[in-house]
Amino acid sequence: MMAMDPSWYLRKYDDGGIFGPLPFDQLSRWASKARVAPRDLVSSDQETWMKAPMVSELGMDWLVEVTSERYYGPTTLGAINEFVRLGEVTPENFVINTCDGSRRKIQEITPLFPNQIEEGDALVEQTPAASGMSIKFEERIRDLERSLGEERRALQEAEARYRELEQRYQELLAASSAQP
Repeated sequence: MMAMDPSWYLRKYDDGGIFGPLPFDQLSRWASKARVAPRDLVSSDQETWMKAPMVSELGMDWLVEVTSERYYGPTTLGAINEFVRLGEVTPENFVINTCDGSRRKIQEITPLFPNQIEEGDALVEQTPAASGMSIKFEERIRDLERSLGEERRALQEAEARYRELEQRYQELLAASSAQP
């Protein structure tokens, strides 16, 4: 997808601070170390911003069940590993894979954890702080509902544009077949 763009920017949700330009692999490393939170925004041009989990190459595909009513994510496997290391969750906590809907204990997915390679952080002088898990279930629902509304609007606009183009195509087809 857009991961091939040479420079990326990260805008932190909490304070609006912007990091970058940085190569995508650096952004990916930050995501795997819990330095990119679910509500942070990323951009390759500083004009069009999107929520970090929408960039599939970041691998933010996991929701952590902090309690039965509190979830954190979507986030990366590396971030989950970091949260276990920091004691914010235990291997007994459950996670949900947002791609396939499976729900497993963290201890069952530890073989999937990436090796935490520290190289590359020195390339960028400032790095964002690791994000804690402070999102409440109700906030997450509101975020998802807002995102769903945005996606529905975009779909409606695309469908309207498709109908316009289809109508124009049919008009051109009729005009060309009417000509001798």
